[in-house]
Amino acid sequence: MKTAFIATLGFLSLLGTTTALAENLNGKNLYVQRCAMCHGADIKGTGPLAKKSSPPTPDLTTATFKKRLRDYPGVIVSSVILRPNGDLIPKTLKENGVKVPPHAWTVKDFRDLNHYMTGVILK
Repeated sequence: MKTAFIATLGFLSLLGTTTALAENLNGKNLYVQRCAMCHGADIKGTGPLAKKSSPPTPDLTTATFKKRLRDYPGVIVSSVILRPNGDLIPKTLKENGVKVPPHAWTVKDFRDLNHYMTGVILK
């Protein structure tokens, strides 16, 4: 009985890990497809378009940004939704001939992207 219980707990923990991994993969895929061209794979503003925007793409792993992320955990999602820099992202993409297909964002997408980026930034 005790062995069956432990085996069941182990199996359930694997299901949780699989779900978390799948969500993280969705966040990573969204990041790679939609953000890395400017922010770079390392989120340090090292992507091929990072220096082609004005202002240049920021390094999101700095102590200053980490503090901002801790103080305002929604900063990543709000930056995607509200685009506080106006038309900078579409303008930079257009000027460099980069076409990013439209995406019908879901709440899950925003959560997954935030989870992935926060994990890389605060690592």
